[in-house]
Amino acid sequence: MKHLRIILALAITTMTLTTILQATLQGGLRFTEIRNAASPLITFRIIVRSGSVNDPRGKEGLNALTAFLIAQGGTKDLTYNQVVDKLYPWAASIDAQADQEITTFIGQIHRNHLNDFYKLFSDLLLHPRFDPADFQRVKDDGINYLKNTLRSTDDEALGKQALNASIFEGHPYGKTEMGTVQGLTSITLDDIKDFYKTTYTQANIWIGIAGGYPESFVVHIRKDFSALPVGALNPFILPPPAPIKDMEVLVVEKPTRAYAVSMGYPIDVTRKDKDFYALLVANSYFGEHRSFNGVLMNRLRGDRGLNYGDYSYAEKFVGGLGSPFPDLNTPLRQQFFSIWLRPVQPENTQFAIRNALFELKNLCDRGISREDFETTRKFVVNYSKLWASTLSRRLGYQMDSEFYGTDYYIDRIERELKTLTVDDVNAAIKKYLHPSDIKIAVVVDEGKGQEFFNALVNNTPSPIKYSSPVSQNILDQDKLIEVFPLTVNKEKSKVVSAKDLFEQ
Repeated sequence: MKHLRIILALAITTMTLTTILQATLQGGLRFTEIRNAASPLITFRIIVRSGSVNDPRGKEGLNALTAFLIAQGGTKDLTYNQVVDKLYPWAASIDAQADQEITTFIGQIHRNHLNDFYKLFSDLLLHPRFDPADFQRVKDDGINYLKNTLRSTDDEALGKQALNASIFEGHPYGKTEMGTVQGLTSITLDDIKDFYKTTYTQANIWIGIAGGYPESFVVHIRKDFSALPVGALNPFILPPPAPIKDMEVLVVEKPTRAYAVSMGYPIDVTRKDKDFYALLVANSYFGEHRSFNGVLMNRLRGDRGLNYGDYSYAEKFVGGLGSPFPDLNTPLRQQFFSIWLRPVQPENTQFAIRNALFELKNLCDRGISREDFETTRKFVVNYSKLWASTLSRRLGYQMDSEFYGTDYYIDRIERELKTLTVDDVNAAIKKYLHPSDIKIAVVVDEGKGQEFFNALVNNTPSPIKYSSPVSQNILDQDKLIEVFPLTVNKEKSKVVSAKDLFEQ
């Protein structure tokens, strides 16, 4: 439900002869263009500068529900089924991605069908049908996602959202991008129509287009979208996240055979800051997503066989399931560092938490060696070029760069890392990372939460249980890890049922 994607089955060609026209204001609308005459594909990313932070109190989910009703509904002239029937023979897609600060509509088409596709795509945004039957279908899907997918069958997403809710408790980021069960339940079709009128204005619309489109095409887009009300851009004012004292633990109970662990804390650095690029290298060394390069992956999975994946992140990370690369257009002005461990056998979960914090403390105490720095820096420079390997992703990264007010992200990575030193990286580690004052969210089996919680609070030793022999060196280190101190803030920690999360 979160992305509601109809996957586009088209090959993406390598971009050549590309001209980037960074965001320009045209008649109240903002445009980002990447013109590539050689590409037979045209991709759109139309951003609405509104996210879950803009949901009214009691109507949590209004931003997302509006976006998904537009993308998964009809136009003034076409029903939803008729829209789907038109998209299929074009092998095209229209996708809505609702996030915390912005909402993005993504479309891609071969240039042979550009005019017909654009007419359909723009009509969805400019002349949405808002059919009552479509509204009820999309609303039911949203509620079902929260109640039956997020809270019941997707432990990884549950752990991430539980951590997010804990880190940003009482903060506008603290609810899911899809809202809450009660918020969605309370939303009416009139609420959506009113939200559309006040939010989908020229001031809030940011149009991205890339590929082999005619130069005159943007004039056509500007004329069409200028029919929207002018409106006013009113950036949401964010309060600072609440401070964290010691380890604040959220144990979430639900039926599960393996446990999911997420931990993290806010960091005052984003892609616009020079320090971010030092952290990018440090994080890649420590826990690059879907990679065996990271310390976490090598120590927890490689040495001990604890689980499948152990990763860390220097900013919000969405996606990475079918691909090692993150989704785009999910930027935040306030970021956080996080660690994911999953899935872990119940008897080894407390040890896994200790192991991750033990390695984080080692990183903070010792830093990264010059040799590891050089190897990791070279890897990040080369690996980051793959992140923008498609036209759509190139456009997404360009727009994210403009959101942060910085140069094109992939180019800036290479430029910053060329002059980066090992001392810069170790200074950033000291400044931003630590193994204490951290939020920890753990998804455990139903009825086992209090026992697990008590073991953490009481700092109970947690020896690891192996199913096959390991080296003596690892066994010796395990003796240190199993008693690694856990300083839990009991007053700020709790056990909850998954059924009670994301309710209101």
